[in-house]
Amino acid sequence: MNENGDTIVPFQPEDEVRSKEPPSSKTSFNIEGGDGTNTEPRATKKCNEDLHISQDEQIQETSLNPFQPHPPSLPKPSGVGKGIRNFSFEEKTRRRRLRSSQESLTDPAETGSSTDSLREDSTPVLSSALGLKNGQISGGIDFDRATRESPPFRDRCSSLPEADKHPSRQSRLVELRAKPSKIILSPLQPTGSFPPLDYSVASMSLRTTNRIDRDCLDYGKRGLPERLHRNFSDSRLLDTMVADSASVNSMKSNFSALNPIRPKDVRNRSFLEGSVLGNGALLGPEELDRYFPDRHVGIYIATWNMQGEKGFPNNLDDLLLPTDTEFAQDFYIIGVQEGCPDRREWEIRLQETLGPYYVMLYAAAHGVLYLTIFIRRDLIWFCSEVEHATVTTRIISQIKTKGAVGIGFTFFGTSFLFITSHFTSGDSKVYERILDYNKIVEALALPRGLPDTNPYRSIASDVTTRFDEVFWFGDFNFRLSKDRGGVEAILNQHIGKDMGPLLQHDQLCKEIKEGSIFKGFQEAPIHFPPTYKFDIGCDVYDSTSKQRTPSYTDRILYRNRQADDIKVVKYTSCSSIKTSDHRPVIGMFQVKIRPGRDNIPLGAGQFDRPVYLEGIRRRITRELKRREAVMKNQSNSTVCSIS
Repeated sequence: MNENGDTIVPFQPEDEVRSKEPPSSKTSFNIEGGDGTNTEPRATKKCNEDLHISQDEQIQETSLNPFQPHPPSLPKPSGVGKGIRNFSFEEKTRRRRLRSSQESLTDPAETGSSTDSLREDSTPVLSSALGLKNGQISGGIDFDRATRESPPFRDRCSSLPEADKHPSRQSRLVELRAKPSKIILSPLQPTGSFPPLDYSVASMSLRTTNRIDRDCLDYGKRGLPERLHRNFSDSRLLDTMVADSASVNSMKSNFSALNPIRPKDVRNRSFLEGSVLGNGALLGPEELDRYFPDRHVGIYIATWNMQGEKGFPNNLDDLLLPTDTEFAQDFYIIGVQEGCPDRREWEIRLQETLGPYYVMLYAAAHGVLYLTIFIRRDLIWFCSEVEHATVTTRIISQIKTKGAVGIGFTFFGTSFLFITSHFTSGDSKVYERILDYNKIVEALALPRGLPDTNPYRSIASDVTTRFDEVFWFGDFNFRLSKDRGGVEAILNQHIGKDMGPLLQHDQLCKEIKEGSIFKGFQEAPIHFPPTYKFDIGCDVYDSTSKQRTPSYTDRILYRNRQADDIKVVKYTSCSSIKTSDHRPVIGMFQVKIRPGRDNIPLGAGQFDRPVYLEGIRRRITRELKRREAVMKNQSNSTVCSIS
């Protein structure tokens, strides 16, 4: 070893290395220093016969770097160190790091680490016939003999697998070293049998397996003559899914509950013009079937004569969200006669009651006649522009206490017309009320810009023939042609039953049968008591000196172009609201809708944003106040008091 720390290895010609003859004991040679210059030989070493490295040289080499691990003492075969370039310490470290990085790249389990790269040098590379000792390459090592003569190495190998201790299994050993050193756990076995899955969509286990939300599932059962209508966009998808055990998320988009959209559909579908058959249109059959597989929409209609009261009921939930209904509807149409002076406040109260699921599509007024339409917020994209018109039935047009207001629009391919009106009052003024009706159907200028979905069945002199589905409701002021005593006697006999005996004296039913009014309209059977006239705040009919006869003044009628397009779900009165001398009348309907073409002016999702925001703000404020009241009551509990 020279003064630069380089080990001096005697040089031997190539032919002598091949013959593996012992080198001469007095051979001197020059070595190339670390600076690239040749230095004079300063020391020579005498190789012993069996080519063993002396114990002093091992101690001297180990003292160069006490932190660097070294392989165990192995017998040095012949020919080692002859004609082989000696590596510096930096070259050794670089080669070790290179080898470690190569091993980690080939390790599929990524078990190799940079901290173990030097430790791995203490074990010979079994996949080749070469061994590395202090940077020197040796070939043809007898692995069995080396392990027998090196007890420390044998101790290290005691923890190795049996295949690593026997070089005769070299081919199998290479395969084992290539496998990842992962601990494979046995699969978990269920402790018991899984509960059986019922085919019924109401099954709790099936809903849990498929992650079906109760609010998004059509609960119709197989075998029923007709399925209950549910207006959800994924009803058809859920119906298909119920038959197997796949989850909802696997059948939909990977990122949301919405149905995935293919780029091909985005390229080909024309959402603005539409084709003749409506294929690929925004209002076409494909989009309609996604939202309404049964092609029926739910409509909720409420009519109420508020008697011009400035105050509102404390809660409008009973008016719009009765507890005896299972689901809310898609459309909410509220018509008011003799409405409160603050119309905007009334609309905000309606929005507050319906909550964030609904938006106010449109609102129109004619004096104290208010007509408001709310729609589910995810359906506004399928509505056309909304049009409205008003008609006054007073001799002086400036007086707007009697008349009508109508709102018309198209939803998919079905046109709707909603009319609320207030006819002339008086027990004997039947003819005047017929005149009011005729004036409204002739003067109501609708539609204006909307195309008629069926112009061949339209009549220019009757606005109700120019729409597919028509709902007319309000205070018609038709009375019962019977004295009060006789009416009360019939009521006592038919409480909660069919009011047919009482309706035999109804003026409106008589005029409809004669064809003088509401031509083509129908009304659902009436099973509720007369809605007029009550004392304020109680269920007693008029107790004043006038002693007015109870009558069915508030009504809801409907008309359709195609037979059986409208099905009545409920028709009743709201007896819990007693702030007026009239009881509100509500009706729930199932209406058939058809696909349309994109040749109509779309509403583009327009709704009254200020009313929506104010209604939601009030709803949140009301909820916070309720929670504060609950917390206050809990803090004032006298179950445990400390004096």
